[in-house]
Amino acid sequence: MQSQHAAPRPASPSPDGPLVDVGQAEAALVEHYPRLVRLAYLMLPPKPGDRGRRVLTAHALVQRALPRGRTAAPAAPARPRRSAGGRAAHSARSGRRADRSDRTERTDQADQAGRPAWAGDGDGDPGYALVRLQVVRTALRASPSRRRGARRRRSGLPALPPPLPQVWGLRLFPRSGGAGELALEQRLSALSGPARAAWVLRGLERLSDDDVRAVLTDAGAADAAGALREADRVPAEYRLLGSPAFDPCALQARPPDLVRRRRRLKASLAAGAALLVCGALFGLPDDGWAPDGAAAPPYALNRSAQAALDPGKLTRVSPAVWKTSARTDFSVWPARGDLAGDTALLRRTLAVWARPGERVRVSATPGTPSGGPAGPPQLLYAGTVDNARVVVLHDGLRITRYAEPLDGTGGAALDFARVDGADRAGASALVLGRADGNVRYLTAPWVRSAGARDLREPGADTAGLPLTGGVTPPVAGPVLKSGSCASWNVLELTDGTGTRLVTDLGELVPAVLTAGRPGAAREAAGSEVSRTWSPFACSLASMRSAGVRSVNAWAFAEQPLPDAGGTGPGSSLPGGGGGSASWVCTRAETWRGGGSRVQAQFRTPGGPSGVVAARAEDVPQCGEREPRVLAGVLWKSGAGTWYLLAAGSRGTTSVTATGGVEGTVRGNLLTLEAEQGARADLEGTLENGDRVSGLG
Repeated sequence: MQSQHAAPRPASPSPDGPLVDVGQAEAALVEHYPRLVRLAYLMLPPKPGDRGRRVLTAHALVQRALPRGRTAAPAAPARPRRSAGGRAAHSARSGRRADRSDRTERTDQADQAGRPAWAGDGDGDPGYALVRLQVVRTALRASPSRRRGARRRRSGLPALPPPLPQVWGLRLFPRSGGAGELALEQRLSALSGPARAAWVLRGLERLSDDDVRAVLTDAGAADAAGALREADRVPAEYRLLGSPAFDPCALQARPPDLVRRRRRLKASLAAGAALLVCGALFGLPDDGWAPDGAAAPPYALNRSAQAALDPGKLTRVSPAVWKTSARTDFSVWPARGDLAGDTALLRRTLAVWARPGERVRVSATPGTPSGGPAGPPQLLYAGTVDNARVVVLHDGLRITRYAEPLDGTGGAALDFARVDGADRAGASALVLGRADGNVRYLTAPWVRSAGARDLREPGADTAGLPLTGGVTPPVAGPVLKSGSCASWNVLELTDGTGTRLVTDLGELVPAVLTAGRPGAAREAAGSEVSRTWSPFACSLASMRSAGVRSVNAWAFAEQPLPDAGGTGPGSSLPGGGGGSASWVCTRAETWRGGGSRVQAQFRTPGGPSGVVAARAEDVPQCGEREPRVLAGVLWKSGAGTWYLLAAGSRGTTSVTATGGVEGTVRGNLLTLEAEQGARADLEGTLENGDRVSGLG
């Protein structure tokens, strides 16, 4: 007996034990969950009429037994195999039955309880040993000794931990047992917590006394040897531990006291209603509405807002809808891309859209709100573009593009562009990404073919582009910076209605190029229309990042030059020779309606590019509402004479100049000699008698 109850070990797992991570501990807990819950249930102090709370507490102890990180397991084995001699020796130590037949009977009972059907095989599993130690430790804390009971009551500490998980409206308890189970539970209730744990570890886990002493000491028991001596008072009826009466996983359900619950519910409802009425009376100002009116609290959940963040509720359009729909805009685009089924990516996209963090770069075209979606948006594309994952969404008002790097978690971007009121031409393509001066486009489902061409070379052939799932290969982008402009690359798209040109102006939606008189303009396709744009293509750089929807070029006048060879601001005519200068008005319309940009450009024959003679914003001239324009420029001829040249659109009957240069001419063309640097105001008269002022 002296060697049996040696000095206790330190009250912590041995540092020599193997390290166990959370995953290994969780696997052991799940595999041996019924066994661990039975262990906790038997270690908890039995109380009459409180079996339901004891069951819930046992489940709570096991479910909270996971470590927070990598933890050293105890050096004691999880459940070592014991020989019959060892069990017989344990029976002899009880001291209650001296005859050999009784010891043999108890040994046979221990053998029968050795491997019950509910017990898993935990031999040598450090994860199981660690979880079991935590269960024993918390069970001992829930079973205070008699010496600590009074101190706990004085301190107000509960005898048992909170019974979580909880079940409302039901009482759960194990099945009833026989006389043997009842007698065993009464004997165990008379033991202290450590002694009860020692008896259960002997019978349920088949541990030797040395290992039981080690587990109790690691669990924080002050006198493990005394607990073993106290446990010897209870006979070794270990076969009873396999009874359903001690199985907290095989439960019976009964209702609680229904009358008492009804009374408590009525009282709670009355108290809650009183609190609501009092709160409303205290919060209501004297003049009626509160500061926020009928709005919910700032952090209240809104059903529509929550639905907008659910990737499972994204709108996905069938690929064939556009063929029969009365609309041909972004609302009939199907969902495309190799990541269209990546729920995690879509969830991140919606969350960043609703709440962009500090590391997210957010950009929006003018007049485009950047707030979260009001409801579930439409998925247009989700896939890999160069070195990024890109998601494109449409909420009826905006196109939203989310991009994140393939490697790492930094550099996410969120871009917005307004596209309400888009037509077939405006919804023909989107920009998926830009890299190294190249642009990738996503084309509309009705686009049959795509090509790239240089707008500065109208006679050059179009380079065909293969479409893979509607995505073009990298296309050289146009020059979007000041300085020399030798080329301007555009995208040519062909569908069942014709061919059109679109150009990237640094936004999500490329601008559509048209040419002709306002109200009768045609999409810029074919060499004839391309020649209209060719000298003025580089002026498109001044319209970037302005939310431009379309740009129209209108050649409104041709004006003969007065002398041979001009050197003024629109002339690069070599010495000698005459000719006529061309006047072109370009008007950029925006998606938001306002902010239109109008430029009157002047080009002498043989000049590589036109120059801007006048410009204005938010004016009706050169548009469908007022298809008329008047502009002028100072020009120096080859003979060294300065002239004021002015031209009006068709329907202008006279042009008058006042100020630094004065004169009136009939018709829509004005040519007057002027001084260098002179300034003049222009006014024209139309056929119907209306007046038109000079642009700018």
